Amino acid sequence: MLDGEDISGLAPHELFGKGLLRTFQIAHEFSTLSVRENLMMVPAAQSGESLISTWLSPKKVAEEEERVRARADEVIDFLEIGHVADELAGNLSGGQKKLLELGRTMMVDAKIVFLDEVGAGVNRTLLNTIGDAILRLNKERGYTFCMIEHDMEFISRLCDPVICMAEGRVLATGTAEEVKNNEEVIEAYLGTGLKNKDLKNKTTKNKPAQESK
Repeated sequence: MLDGEDISGLAPHELFGKGLLRTFQIAHEFSTLSVRENLMMVPAAQSGESLISTWLSPKKVAEEEERVRARADEVIDFLEIGHVADELAGNLSGGQKKLLELGRTMMVDAKIVFLDEVGAGVNRTLLNTIGDAILRLNKERGYTFCMIEHDMEFISRLCDPVICMAEGRVLATGTAEEVKNNEEVIEAYLGTGLKNKDLKNKTTKNKPAQESK
């Protein structure tokens, strides 16, 4: 449900039109286009996409493209990636590509952005930059983020609430600290719970020496 509307089963372009966007664990950039051009590709239904418009309304197309370019430059400034604005996206590092994907969500009026493993393969310095951008988008522009991530430090900084799932069901919901200390979560991800571990230790201590070997 989104704003009271059932959106189950809608096509990706329909979800996009309603403000639901996503990024990918492995970035899906247009590798032979520049960073700026990658951003300019995002807004839907641009006049320049129509061959007839380019013939009959070249001025309209040019004016619209200039507005899209200005928006792209705003995004580039926001993310502080001006030094690679004209670089081919395929030449970026993994972390820079993740920033570019985040930037593409800023080219339209997003309501909810789904982030898939945004920290995967990203060095800690650049991950902090990405985290800063996510926090600013949430606080300054009202974006809601839903993030799939395994980096608990990153999750602890950004996510509230944290929802832990295993085998298709929710194990725990709460703050990062509450989830990390949840017995079911520990059991699912580490193979043994704290209580079971304590019980095993007590049992071992109470066994005769020959049985403990």
